[in-house]
Amino acid sequence: MFFRKKHSLLSDEELMQSVHQGSEVALTEIYQRYSTPLMRYFTRMLWRDQQKAQDFLHDVFIKIIENPQRFDGTRKFSTWIFSIAHNMCKNEYRKKVNHDRFNGFHLNEQENVDLDDGMDKMMVKHRLDKMLDELNEEDKTLLLLRYEEDLSIEQISEIVFLPEGTVKSRLFYLRKELAKKLSGYKIVFNQRYV
Repeated sequence: MFFRKKHSLLSDEELMQSVHQGSEVALTEIYQRYSTPLMRYFTRMLWRDQQKAQDFLHDVFIKIIENPQRFDGTRKFSTWIFSIAHNMCKNEYRKKVNHDRFNGFHLNEQENVDLDDGMDKMMVKHRLDKMLDELNEEDKTLLLLRYEEDLSIEQISEIVFLPEGTVKSRLFYLRKELAKKLSGYKIVFNQRYV
């Protein structure tokens, strides 16, 4: 218990130094900190396929175990691990033959529900999730890293290898496009994503 508490006080970067030296306790702490956000990211990026997301999560930690020296201590650990996750998803998208799921938005007028009629929040979440699933891989990545994982523009820029200004601009236009498509749901959308 003492070692667990001691490790829980260390930064991610300090933990990775210990992992590099073979510390299983440090690796366990890293897993405790990052397994849930990474699982959430993989699930959203990999078509809500829980099994595939679990496999990818497993693979990320195998990469850390096998090559802890690849972590550059001058970088922030969260940026580094999400870069790995991002690259894994990019490779999976390249493998996937059918890209039809990512060809834009298709809302019909019947789905535009009047908020004054007591629209169910779960329906709003379902609609937003479906729209996010229909985004192309790059746009979905930007939104998820910013609004679900709460990463900074600078961190996202490092992960996706785009200038910060480009990341800001794309996020602005994505929010604007989603807000337009969710005009009937604008109040809920703005609270979470704008």
